[in-house]
Amino acid sequence: MRMMEKVIRVLMSKPGADGHWRGAVTVASALRDAGMEVIFGGFQSIPEIVETAIQEDVDVIGISIHSMAHMAYAKELMELLEEKGAKDDFLVLFGGIIPDEDVPKLMELGVAGVYGPGTHTADIVRDIKEKLSEKRAE
Repeated sequence: MRMMEKVIRVLMSKPGADGHWRGAVTVASALRDAGMEVIFGGFQSIPEIVETAIQEDVDVIGISIHSMAHMAYAKELMELLEEKGAKDDFLVLFGGIIPDEDVPKLMELGVAGVYGPGTHTADIVRDIKEKLSEKRAE
């Protein structure tokens, strides 16, 4: 008998009070349509995002940001996950308006993927599945 695959659980949040929702809603819908369970956190502080991710036992933390504060939020998020002993528990993804030169810096902090405007949602779905498969095989 084949074991059922675990449903991928994703927390999608927007740190601060950034009011641009379209990308986050579009991605959340695509992930849901791909069979993932999406918890839409809405506007949350970084500590709230971390607590929600831990309490909801998600696999992925998706951050949507357009305020150009992505480096500060990523640093705070990864440091707090480290403090909680949970840095390796989640696949952390950032989406939004993020300059190309900041992508390697985000990856150095531990962000697993960065997606800008125009990214096809099918690519995000594929990346999540591939990266989680690799992570689970470790």
